[in-house]
Formats: sequence, structure tokens, C-alpha cells
Amino acid sequence: MPDSIPNVQLRAWRNAQQLTRAEFAERINRTPVGIKERLAVDEERIRRWEAGEVSWPRAPFRLALTQATGLQPEDLGFSPTKRGSGNSRLIEAHIMPVDALRAEADLYGTMELAQQLQASDVGTGTLEALAEAVDLLCRAYPVVPAATLRDRTQKRLAQVTRLLSGRITLDQHRELLVITGWLTALLGCVHYDLGEREEAETARQAAYEMGRQVGHGELMGWAHEMSAWFALVEGRYEDVVTAARQGQALAGQSSAQVQLTLQEARGLARIGDRREADKALSRGADILAKLPIPENPDHHFVFDHAKWVFYAATAYTWLEDNDRAEEHALETIQMHTRPDGTSNAPMRVADAHIDLGIVHARRGDLDAAVEQGMAAFDIERKSLTDLVNRAGDLDRVLRQRYRREALAEEFHDRYTTARRALTTRRLDLFD
Repeated sequence: MPDSIPNVQLRAWRNAQQLTRAEFAERINRTPVGIKERLAVDEERIRRWEAGEVSWPRAPFRLALTQATGLQPEDLGFSPTKRGSGNSRLIEAHIMPVDALRAEADLYGTMELAQQLQASDVGTGTLEALAEAVDLLCRAYPVVPAATLRDRTQKRLAQVTRLLSGRITLDQHRELLVITGWLTALLGCVHYDLGEREEAETARQAAYEMGRQVGHGELMGWAHEMSAWFALVEGRYEDVVTAARQGQALAGQSSAQVQLTLQEARGLARIGDRREADKALSRGADILAKLPIPENPDHHFVFDHAKWVFYAATAYTWLEDNDRAEEHALETIQMHTRPDGTSNAPMRVADAHIDLGIVHARRGDLDAAVEQGMAAFDIERKSLTDLVNRAGDLDRVLRQRYRREALAEEFHDRYTTARRALTTRRLDLFD
């Protein structure tokens, strides 16, 4: 690659340690991250790093490099903004995803993946670019319409699947299966958001199977988390707890482990087991505290403190712990509201408004309860399935306590319109 700028710092560090490229690769593979992620760094990858063909390795490799050398990637000559590398536009899109889908499309154009996908073999650059593209799609989940994200994900999944039939090594086959697994899990989520339950379950099972084939505990954990989520929406609360606990046994110390623990808490809250729900919430917080601060907290398969607050708000609402529910719901709205009033996580904010509506209804403030409920509908939310489910919680409370009140009936009409839209998949009724 003639435009690449050699990484002299990385080469100098290796030479100072008197390590061959093969020895350096093995040291990286034997780090805790290398073992957990089953990294397969080889001499060729080290050569590409030293040649400057990769200016900013993917997150697992960066973490493993730090563990192997005791230095940050920047101190080893890597840079997320370095020019001259063939994937510089990819890096910029990863760091500053103003429009995640546009960045993902630019990535495919920059890496000329359309041409590479026609080839009979797979280069390391292709795999790294594909992994970054999946990250961008997962980061688009909170703000991109579900139908748009479904179509883009299906398109990319078809392209990636074609690579599996090409001439590839065992390590490349494994990496492609992991990439395909994440894409399939994302597809299952957007299918479910659109009310396409059969398609969602098929994708969920496929993601689990890919994780099982390569021994990827976190991917299998997320597949169980999807099962817990589906059960929660469908009112199968014992199944929520069962699926969440099964996933925890596989996920290891990861974002999936935290989310599974919080799903367990929500399932227990629905059942009314306050003691065990509180224990699960605390356990989830403890696991989260041990994880590194995520580089991209907007990634759908990443759990951070803001997500814990959001999950806790709903759990406390179901436990009828009104004060704590209100505190966490207000914090969720505050964290995810931009200065111009728009939201960077509309689904979470809409749920928080529903939680506040339920709290106000219990306290006897019908006006505030309906105001919060209507606010949830007014947000440009991306998941109609979850909204209808949560709005149903508020509607039941309002009809129990204020059945003959005009405001309660007004909210009921809005809720039934949305439910009909979901049932018929006529999303125009919701707009």
C-alpha cells in the first residue's frame, strides 16, 4: 500500500524487546483479552501494523496490545485520525459517526468491498472493515428507523454470507461467523421492533448457533438476552428469568452479562419478587463496575451506566417503588436529551416518560400522568413493539383509577391506535 505511513514506534518497541513478529503475535494472543476473544494474531498482521496499513486496529486488538506491552495504542504509533492509510475514512466514521448509516455506506465504498466480495479469498483488511461496519450498524440502532436498519442489515448480511463460501482459512471462517452472528442478532432485534416475531426468533436462533459453533460466549449470551426480551414483552415473566440466567452462565464478564442480569431483575420485578429483583440490580451494577468504560456506548450490544439507570427505572416502576422509579426515569431523560431538545436514545426516553406517567397516576395526578404518556408517543421512537407494551402498562393504571375521566380515555384512544398499527403492521397509523 504505497500511501501507508510505516509505524516506526511499534517496530521499535518490538525490536527493543528482542521479539520476532511471531513471538510478538503469540504474546498478544496469550493476553487475557486475546484468550477471551480467541484472537489469532499472526506474523502477517504484525507486518501490516508495522507497515502502517492499519492505522487504528479494532478494539479487541487495541486492548490486547495494551495488555501485552503496557502501553496505550497511541504510544505504539497508532492513531484514530492518522492520514495516509487506506482505511482512514473508515476510522473517521468510527470515531465521529454523525450519520451512522452514511458512515457505514462510505466505509463500504472506501474499502471497495463490493469488489472484494467478488473475490475468491478474504484479506485481513476486509475482515477488519466488515467488523467496523457491523459496529456502525449496531450504533445506528437507537436512532435509525427499524425498517431502514432492517433493510440495510439484510443487505450486508447477504454480502457477508457469500464470503463464507469462498477460499478462506479456519481463522477467517471463525471471524466471519462472529461477524455474521452479530449482524444476525441485530437483524433479530429490528425484526422484533417491527412486530415481525417469527423472523426475529429465527434470527435469534441463528445468532446463537453461530456463537455456539465458534465458542463465542458473549454472542450466545446476547441470543439468550433476546429471548428474555421477547418473553418480557409477551408477558412470559418466568421465561424471562430462565432465559436471563441461562445466558449469564455463558456470557462471561461482558456487556451481555450485565444486560442479562438486568433483564433478570425486570423479570423478577414483573413477578413481584422485590428481594431477588433488588439483588439482581445490585449484582448487575457490580459487574458493570468491573468493565472498562465503553468506547461507543451507543452500540446496541454494549452496556453502560446510562443503560443501567434506564433498566432500573422500569424495574422500580414495576416494583411500585415510586420514588426510586421517578429518580431513575428523570435521570434517564436528562442524560439522553440534547441541548436542542432532541434525544440520542428515543426508545429509552419514551420508556422513561411511561414510567413517570405510571408514578404520577399512582400519586393521583391524572394530568401529569397523561402528559407523560403522550410525551412518550410524541417522541420519534424506533420500536413500536416496546412502546405499545409499555404504554399498555400506563393504560391499565389509568383505566383502573380514572376510568370515567376524559383524559384517561384520550390516552386510551392513543394507545389503541398504536396497538392496532402494530397488529396490522400499518405503521402509517402511528405516524
